[in-house]
Amino acid sequence: MPTDAVLRELLVRHLETWLPGALHRARRVTVALAYDDGDADSAEAALRVVAEYADRLRGRQLTVLVLAAGTEELPARLGAVEADLPAEATVHLVPGGTARLPVALKAAGATGGPLLSYVDGPADPAVLTAVAAGRPAEVLLATAPGVPARGALADAGFPLATEVELVPADGGPARLLAFATGSDKSLEAFKEALWAVDEFAGVRYRDPADPAGRLLDIALAPEPGPLRRELLAELARSGPRTVTELRRYALTATVYRSADAVRALTGLLGAGEVTRDPEHGRLGGDVVVTGPDARSAP
Repeated sequence: MPTDAVLRELLVRHLETWLPGALHRARRVTVALAYDDGDADSAEAALRVVAEYADRLRGRQLTVLVLAAGTEELPARLGAVEADLPAEATVHLVPGGTARLPVALKAAGATGGPLLSYVDGPADPAVLTAVAAGRPAEVLLATAPGVPARGALADAGFPLATEVELVPADGGPARLLAFATGSDKSLEAFKEALWAVDEFAGVRYRDPADPAGRLLDIALAPEPGPLRRELLAELARSGPRTVTELRRYALTATVYRSADAVRALTGLLGAGEVTRDPEHGRLGGDVVVTGPDARSAP
């Protein structure tokens, strides 16, 4: 399915960003890949990323857990890649799906060290709590749309989370991808990857927070219309906000990046839908933006 290709690319891109920092930070690092549908392609791609960083594994221990059900060819496929890994990298293939992840993480001693998890299955509270036990912990959750994952990730202990629906152009089933972390920097890096994937993959995005549910083409400069509506709604809820606050809102509460908020605000100001104080000068972080409801108030 087209969504599988996008999910695989996002996993690879984020792993390429996350792994060097994790190996620099700690001597024991864990990557957990759990699938209810046995997506061997992304597990294989993730192991190839690990192989690319073999020179950084000296003096470190990297454990890769792969949990999958119903994929008889998976051991042979992963074994071919595993043969190229250095001794410092250990791969454990665990039969079963995502529900077995808490037990597998405990057996591997993954708690307390850097842990990146990829979970392709439901937003099971027990599973999300288990993957939040890393120090630090991050997770990519691929699941069915319709039930927001942000609340479940917050309940599991993740301070920051974002989610986006992947909608195939061919009418195939959509997927919901959520990402959770404790780092603003990591969230920003994920957003950069989100808008940098192959724009010809036959998939568009939909922001679950956008009441209009507008589909967005994947592009380095995404169409700002939905973000404008979301910023207007935030200003209506919260009153005047600084540009810094609105940038952070875009990062943490929408599918957009913080930098996209500046483009959206520029458009809103040009259309006269919001005002700013001071009225002139650079649209810097301390500029206060006021929405239409507050401007019309007595």
